[in-house]
Amino acid sequence: PFPVELKAGKKYAWCACGHSRSQPFCDGTHKKAAPGISPLRFTPEEDKTAWLCGCKRTRTPPYCDGTHKQEAVQGAQLSA
Repeated sequence: PFPVELKAGKKYAWCACGHSRSQPFCDGTHKKAAPGISPLRFTPEEDKTAWLCGCKRTRTPPYCDGTHKQEAVQGAQLSA
């Protein structure tokens, strides 16, 4: 997961495809690399430090829920 400082009322776009070079935020790469996937847009209600998901398998997007610790994620093959 990525630790980030979020500001209340600011709009964010969390990368849902995993291709962004600005992780955990969207940089528009999905338009070519994963055209069927869109970023998750969200606006926090309060200033806070948050852990945003990096594995993209969280059940509470964009926030990390620990899914990255599961065998299905830990044992996944990485593409070159």
